Amino acid sequence: MRTSAFLERELSQRQVALFYLLATSLYVLPLILADFPYIDDNWRTLAAGNAWAGQGRLFADWFFQALSFTDAAPNIFPLPLLLASVAMSLALTRLTFHYFTEPTLASCLVALPLWYNPFLLQNLSYQYDGPIMALSMVAVICAITFEGASRVQRWLVPAALLGLAIGLYQISFNVFLGLCCVESIRAVQRQTPWPEILRMVGWKLAQAGLGILIYSVTAYPFMETLRKTDLLNLHTNPLLQIGINFARIVESVALLFHGGYAWIFAALVLCAVAGGVRMVLCREHRWPSLLLCLLTLPVLALLVPGITLLFRDFNEGARTLMGFGVLLSGLFYLAHVALASGHRRLPLLLIIPLLATLSLSFAYGRVLSLQKTFASSALYSLSHDIAAHRELREAKRIYLSVSYSDRWLTSATGSFKQLPVLHYLLNVDYFILAENLSAAGITNVVAERERRNATRVGYQGFPALVDSLYYRIYLIGDYGFIVMKEPPHGRKLQW
Repeated sequence: MRTSAFLERELSQRQVALFYLLATSLYVLPLILADFPYIDDNWRTLAAGNAWAGQGRLFADWFFQALSFTDAAPNIFPLPLLLASVAMSLALTRLTFHYFTEPTLASCLVALPLWYNPFLLQNLSYQYDGPIMALSMVAVICAITFEGASRVQRWLVPAALLGLAIGLYQISFNVFLGLCCVESIRAVQRQTPWPEILRMVGWKLAQAGLGILIYSVTAYPFMETLRKTDLLNLHTNPLLQIGINFARIVESVALLFHGGYAWIFAALVLCAVAGGVRMVLCREHRWPSLLLCLLTLPVLALLVPGITLLFRDFNEGARTLMGFGVLLSGLFYLAHVALASGHRRLPLLLIIPLLATLSLSFAYGRVLSLQKTFASSALYSLSHDIAAHRELREAKRIYLSVSYSDRWLTSATGSFKQLPVLHYLLNVDYFILAENLSAAGITNVVAERERRNATRVGYQGFPALVDSLYYRIYLIGDYGFIVMKEPPHGRKLQW
């Protein structure tokens, strides 16, 4: 009886915050345990470099400078991620009380997909950028939930928070627009008069415009010129390019719906449709409500990639799909409406898709651990070969030619087969980076892109000083060249 009463009773703000703190911490625990330097983390750790201002993310520089008490960005992982998790817990608490005046445990499940977004795992993999992206979402949630005492406060504070969010990570703008769509769904469910709904939508769009203006006069002037020109070329067919980009995103998102995940998502969509129908039937003017619901869900789907569709240098990586969490939250809200109409305990079924996502997080954490083990073994082999040859140790420069392949990590083949989305989330298809060798005390290895004439012509025809199973090392005068081989089909990696 006590358990039943706890599941149904109203939770205090402290209890909701503790629930979210536990849930958010569980989700990032596998990433903390793996402790895998992810892509950009390698060179940032080596140089303690920030360099976010040139990407239009000035406030990310400020964050690490303030947190590390330096004018650079030494690696202090996992402290930033832990702080971001706490901040997200408080933000989700605000959002829950914004959605529900008397929240229960089931109510807390509605906002949690913003964090339990499967594609957010790639964002959080970055030891530097992950916490920044999370904090940008926190700023967006605070902008949505802020309720000031005066009209000026309700106008300026959300816009300033949105400008801060964009200055941390521009793609968080998708999250803001998506949460505005969820606000429209809430307004229909609460039977808000149509003039007030239209006024609310206009108010949010005005806040978005002012937020972009604040960003344009604060962080945007520090953006590099090349970055500013990264939009679609208007001389081409932009609509065609947007369609092509969106199709690529759909293919990537479809990797998630494999096995039981497909059935869970299908059940969630059916419950959401039932919730939308119930909301429409409860309204006096049903056709406008139906039209709004029919428009909102496609917009939420479009906001999964959102503004990235406009970029000329289109990035289809999972870290750009922050809007998928908002789509899930919208579906959860509608499903909550449908399930609560049947029985007050039925919304607790929403915990099933959340548990599936949590399971995916732990599976992804194990894949990161395997990648870390493989990279460490590769680092040991390569550093041993260099240290064993005096000519290589004393070479002025050794240029590393990075080879990319999706067949390096054979130890995770079974996981990739059962959960294809794991390979998409990992997005690591290289053998080793030049920055990694500094960890073994080897400082004369640099990426081949730093060579003026980065081509293999310079060492073709010469015998290899070292011919390993997965790389060759050439020495020509005072300069060495590391050339990675393509991993052989059907053979296990051995070191």
